Amino acid sequence: MQPFQHISIADVASQQSDVVIADIRDSGSYTAAHIEGAVNLSNDNLGEFLKDTPKEQPVVVVCYHGVSSQQAAQFLTEQGFQTVYSMDGGFEGWRVSQPVVSGQ
Repeated sequence: MQPFQHISIADVASQQSDVVIADIRDSGSYTAAHIEGAVNLSNDNLGEFLKDTPKEQPVVVVCYHGVSSQQAAQFLTEQGFQTVYSMDGGFEGWRVSQPVVSGQ
């Protein structure tokens, strides 16, 4: 089992269309603003995500500040995902320099 890796905001932005972005923030925060194309991953839809997402698909986990995403990224590697990243700086870091989608 390969451990998760850290990834910078700039690297996520440049690879955005090639990865699954799993936003683990609460649904209210996700609805208010999120990274375009991100999936709001919660306990309610975790089983579906694990079943429907190919294990070879790179996954970037995003939380508020880049701390909780590390635990979630480790969990996903333990579930068999081959390439998992925790985004350093989290969503709060992203929104400072990158566009966000809101109200969806």
